Amino acid sequence: MKKILQILFEHRTLSREQAREVLTQIGKGVFNEHEITAFMTVYLMRSITIDELQGFRDALLDLCVPVSIPDHSLMDIVGTGGDGKNTFNISTLSCFIVAGTGQKVAKHGNYGASSISGASNVMEQLGYKFKNDVDRLRTEVDKAGICFLHAPLFHPALKTVGPIRKNLGMRTFFNMLGPMVNPAQPDFQLVGVYNLEMARIYNYLLQQTGKAFTIIHSLDGYDEISLTNDTKIITNKGEQVKTPEQLGKRMVLQTDIYGGGTVEESAKMFSTILKGAGTWAQNAVVLANAAVALHSTGNYASYDDAYSAAVLSLESGAAFQSLQKLIALQ
Repeated sequence: MKKILQILFEHRTLSREQAREVLTQIGKGVFNEHEITAFMTVYLMRSITIDELQGFRDALLDLCVPVSIPDHSLMDIVGTGGDGKNTFNISTLSCFIVAGTGQKVAKHGNYGASSISGASNVMEQLGYKFKNDVDRLRTEVDKAGICFLHAPLFHPALKTVGPIRKNLGMRTFFNMLGPMVNPAQPDFQLVGVYNLEMARIYNYLLQQTGKAFTIIHSLDGYDEISLTNDTKIITNKGEQVKTPEQLGKRMVLQTDIYGGGTVEESAKMFSTILKGAGTWAQNAVVLANAAVALHSTGNYASYDDAYSAAVLSLESGAAFQSLQKLIALQ
């Protein structure tokens, strides 16, 4: 690690292979927490390069526990996190709405490092038991339409750095990696990013996968469609900017999408929204994210059709039934 740190402290960058090697060693427990903290801190002080990010992703995928669910085309909706906005769990709620339409979901997530309640926090609070037993995960997808992949169980490096990230309480490059290393390698991804520079990097990396993807960024800094401002949407086919009215039929206030002060509060809010008893602003935001995800599959003739499918999933109770089935399988 000393050699790597020396390179970084001299304001040089790592090659893809160097980045791959150092993260592989982190995953294997070669370095102590002080060395890892110093390494992570470098990337709080400067931007990560595409080569470095690719190398880090290579290492995580090399070491990961793979998840094969071959009978279904899978979707994931995930934000990089770290936007500092403390919203409720919009991406995870959107996943259940998508699952309620019949589109299978493999949701990849982790504990919140810089927020009160990440996807794993709320899922655990709701009664989900984390696992990396592929047969059980397949059963969940078959019967509930969705499974949850708690990142540290699939990625040794993420387990190693988890306590360090929590202690730092700041966005690190691991936030950027999360959406790119779903061990189920879903066919469709809706990825939320917290700034336009990150959107540019993701666009470059995801173009190389050859899979359908959609990157979203609310222009006031959210890593999801917040409906508090216009949203930039980037896909394989190009990019565009959409207004809150176009995506969610209305604009909302930042206070409308606040996530609560505790994990318990977040989980209660989650259940309330999924039961269809959320505020109109909460519903609008979740439906917009789910609709953009559904539209990206190519299975809907128009965005309005995808939005209608999301509304039906929520209002019919299908989305909440998906959660109930999933928890019953634990």
